[in-house]
Amino acid sequence: MSGRESSEKRLAVLIDADNAQPSIIDGLLAEISKHGVASVKRIYGDWTKPILKSWKDVLLKHAIQPIQQFSYTKGKNATDMAMIIDAMDLLYSNRFDAFCIVSSDSDFTRLASRVREAGLLVYGFGEKKTPQAFVSACDKFIYTEILSMEDEPSRRMKPKNIIELKRDTRLVNLLRGAVESAADDSGWANLATVGNKIVNQAPEFDSRNYGYVKLGELIEASQLFDIDIRTIGKEGHKVTYVRDKRKE
Repeated sequence: MSGRESSEKRLAVLIDADNAQPSIIDGLLAEISKHGVASVKRIYGDWTKPILKSWKDVLLKHAIQPIQQFSYTKGKNATDMAMIIDAMDLLYSNRFDAFCIVSSDSDFTRLASRVREAGLLVYGFGEKKTPQAFVSACDKFIYTEILSMEDEPSRRMKPKNIIELKRDTRLVNLLRGAVESAADDSGWANLATVGNKIVNQAPEFDSRNYGYVKLGELIEASQLFDIDIRTIGKEGHKVTYVRDKRKE
């Protein structure tokens, strides 16, 4: 993750009700809390439509402010436009450190890019069908299918085994490239730095997509790297380092 992150960051959470499911809300807010404090939580849609009734049932519980936007013209997404306008107002207020955009709609690609141009972090949340352009425009993109699985232990993804991991050429290249980029002269790389390198290249990367809670667990399961847990400083902090086994 980016070095700009902090648990005290002020976040603006904007949800596209037309392109997100209420079943993810508990997992979504839990995930967002890992990145900072949700100072603003707004959800956009035409609340006169019966299709959004299921969202109405969870808004009060989670103190999410519904923003009404009528569909003035058929074929035009007025909800997206209202959400983008509000996002720019919030951006110019200079009160936030990051934005959380919850949608699977590519219409928010330019918004994500604009917020990042202003020096703020952008966390995207959407389904796996989300166009790559929007995914790549975010600092970090989290697939909401993961959040649904975490809410229901019985649906959690089975960890991929060593054979499956090694056959995933993109994953192997991503891991090896990040370790090489973060490594010192001896070939060892701090695991946290490796994580940063990976997300900078692939915002949608998440070890949970492979059935592992943490990056270290995924790397260990791949058996492609040596692992060294070092004790750092007087307080004895444990820091994990990894090295490509081909460097031995």
